[in-house]
Amino acid sequence: MTLLSSLDSTNFKGQIKNHYQPLQVLYYNKTGELKSFQINCYAGGFPNLDWNRDSLFTTFPPREQAPIDSIISIDLQLKYIHPLSQTIDFSNENYEYIVIVYWNRLMGRQSKRLIHFVQENRKLAKDYKVKIIYVNTDNIFALTDIDKK
Repeated sequence: MTLLSSLDSTNFKGQIKNHYQPLQVLYYNKTGELKSFQINCYAGGFPNLDWNRDSLFTTFPPREQAPIDSIISIDLQLKYIHPLSQTIDFSNENYEYIVIVYWNRLMGRQSKRLIHFVQENRKLAKDYKVKIIYVNTDNIFALTDIDKK
């Protein structure tokens, strides 16, 4: 059972759907408040997702794309993220913003484009100390498919 599947799907149907999207970027401020939420299904565009639609990424943090919610806190996000290799522990109190980028190989070029937009957007945050965390979700989607069988 996953964290999202443990939530009441009657009350949180839209939020759960948003957090299950394969490509996501969440911008949390120093107090842990979600300030910007970007997900693939709101990006639009064809054949490439248009992450900068309506110039969303021209400010830091980007303007709101997906509805902001509070069903998953920054602390809960960090609790479930496991590094692939030995990394230096960090304290989110040392940063004005924590940016979590969920990407995967399934979405290939779209993942690369999203990461590029996030990295370019980070350059706009000259006055802020920002930590970007990249989370690969390939295993999550594989396990979700197994759970459904």
